[in-house]
Amino acid sequence: MVQENHKLILVLNCGSSSLKGALLDSINGELILSCLAEKLTTPDAYITFNYYENPKVQPIGRRSWFVNKADGDKHRVELSGNTDHTGAVEALLEELKAHDLQGLVAAIGHRVVHGGEKYSASVVITDDVIATLEECIPLAPLHNPANLTGIRAAQAIFPGLPNVGVFDTAFHQTMPEHAYTYAVPRELYRKYGLRRYGFHGTSYRYVAQAAADLLGKDIQDTALVIAHLGNGASVAAVLGGESKDTSMGLTPLEGLVMGTRSGDLDPGAYGFIEEATGMSAKEVTDMLNKKSGLLGISELSNDMRTIQEAAEEGHEGAKLALEITAYRLAKYIASMAVATGRLDAVVFTGGIGENSSLIRAKTIGYLGILGLQLDEEANEAVRFGKAGAITRAGTAPAALVVPTNEERMIAFDTRSLTGLGENAA
Repeated sequence: MVQENHKLILVLNCGSSSLKGALLDSINGELILSCLAEKLTTPDAYITFNYYENPKVQPIGRRSWFVNKADGDKHRVELSGNTDHTGAVEALLEELKAHDLQGLVAAIGHRVVHGGEKYSASVVITDDVIATLEECIPLAPLHNPANLTGIRAAQAIFPGLPNVGVFDTAFHQTMPEHAYTYAVPRELYRKYGLRRYGFHGTSYRYVAQAAADLLGKDIQDTALVIAHLGNGASVAAVLGGESKDTSMGLTPLEGLVMGTRSGDLDPGAYGFIEEATGMSAKEVTDMLNKKSGLLGISELSNDMRTIQEAAEEGHEGAKLALEITAYRLAKYIASMAVATGRLDAVVFTGGIGENSSLIRAKTIGYLGILGLQLDEEANEAVRFGKAGAITRAGTAPAALVVPTNEERMIAFDTRSLTGLGENAA
């Protein structure tokens, strides 16, 4: 059984129509249970639970820093009654009760996308924090309302437990003014907070430390360019463990080519598209967020696996999507080296970064100017939760693959802010 002195932390990540959850040991960060609720607010809503250890019979042992999340005991529950986020959290509570785990949950950590300039670190959630998150809704209209919904659901269903907010934007509050300022009238920043904020900060914090460990260096002595590549993708310049620049800006739309997001686009294109098509500004923004990127270029899919398979079969749109993605990524990696001033390693993480040896190879192929020398055999071998170098031994800078673990980072922040584990054996 779970050790009695090992309290559990529940991590929640709420999207507009989904909820991701994870239950972790507060002492060693081991993952016990994950869940994913999908199609929320529709009659087809359901939640899937996946156990990585059997909490009834098997103790939670220590594994390496890099956890390979192999599927365990998985089952699905239909949300036939309450189909919103609250219903999903209620179903999660019932699942915990079925395994006698609900009494061990001691705190809840929430992924929050946007904290504006207010938060440079994670915080215990209070009424004042909730009010600030509401003020940040115009900066993240697709994300913060969902995050707030999850917070309120957790407060209602787990009354009395502390809740902690962990912000995507907090890590990037160390960016210098010249990196976050747009070249627009300064009044827009003073009045409305128009500036570059950056995202994926929780992932960058975790990966920066893990990469330093892999390099055998103190994090204070590292200069890294980290590429977090998933359906949403960004790059960050991390010097001494601090963000100095990043590719996403006011919103997650800026920067790299993503699954359905365009990334960088000439601002003049907005007016051009409106005039040429008759679309409204909102419709153009929606198209750039939901119908562009890999999907828009390939006219096939936003899924990198599908794109790669189609490219191998000769699909021209898929081949072009891969090339544009790698080329744009390489340009951003090179530019981020300006912010670090030197470079110990380029680090790939996220679902695509960890598993697509093709994207890594194509990207490094464009980066000869930085001295990167790909080890093709190592590149093919480092996938599916593995970590390691994919450049030739003895060459510098290195290119590394480091699996991210945002849930573990959120759990550790929650543990620290709530005092969990201080008296554990």
